[in-house]
Amino acid sequence: MGQTGLAERFGASGLRCHVRRMDQDFRSLLYAPADAPLRLTRALNSGADALLLDLEDMVAFENKAQARASAATILREMQDRDGAPRLFVRVNSLDSGMIDADLDAIMPGRPHGIVLPKSRSGMDVQHLAAKLAVQEAENELPDGSTGILPLVTESGAAIFGLSTYARASHRLVALAWGVEDLAADIGAEDARNEDGGWSEPFALARHLTLFAAAAAGVPAIDTVFRDFGDLDGLRHEAQQALADGFAAKLAIHPGQVATINHVFTPTGETLARAQAIVAAFSRQAEAPFVSIEGHMFDRRQLARAQRVLARAARADQPPPA
Repeated sequence: MGQTGLAERFGASGLRCHVRRMDQDFRSLLYAPADAPLRLTRALNSGADALLLDLEDMVAFENKAQARASAATILREMQDRDGAPRLFVRVNSLDSGMIDADLDAIMPGRPHGIVLPKSRSGMDVQHLAAKLAVQEAENELPDGSTGILPLVTESGAAIFGLSTYARASHRLVALAWGVEDLAADIGAEDARNEDGGWSEPFALARHLTLFAAAAAGVPAIDTVFRDFGDLDGLRHEAQQALADGFAAKLAIHPGQVATINHVFTPTGETLARAQAIVAAFSRQAEAPFVSIEGHMFDRRQLARAQRVLARAARADQPPPA
């Protein structure tokens, strides 16, 4: 995929030079194998808030070098272009023996963040953070500019480490949960029950991810819906995730992005309430709570309202050309 083709698809606007804030307002995060140019093109034009360039499970071992080179090209050419999704890279796990080669290839391209698979605890986040600090120094990047998004339920042992993400690193941008590796690790025949919902072990992992994210002060991201042809099922699962407290959802197909974005985009009523809360606190900057039409709102609800406005602002951004 050449630079000319990418520039034509996304316009020739220059890169922004300021240090990027790790805004946690994504609704949809789309996986795309870094060694598949056609799928990358579709992913870039899907409308996803974040694109997760995959060097791990979606890429065969013999294609790892090609995937690294492709990811580096995408980062170099597309990072921070107007309308482009934020670019994360899912590297290989800390114990794979491949993560250093992954980081050497991609860090010169300034990824917004690294997706850490098979994370077992906050110590794994700290381990990756140390590697990123070295990479940022070597590539003359601002210290701390690269976020970390760990997948925190991909083994039985990882479940017992969920409480350790709080205060693990200032780089932590969110926690996401996964199913397939966990199912393999515990020997589950199926992660779903007869009604199509999560069976009890996986429902527990999902719930604990929500609590761990709340303890760490970061958003929780719901796992993928694998039947990408069933948009009604996806909509139902996304709506349940939103109701339970998840801030976004992972996707595995570009066709899922519009549904996820629609569900996680605030409704007019939700947006109006958030605007009212933020406006009330702006008039009473030091107040611990405010009253609006007979209802009390505290600063935790202010933070929630600010996230709603951030998601709404993201939704208002124009899609890629």
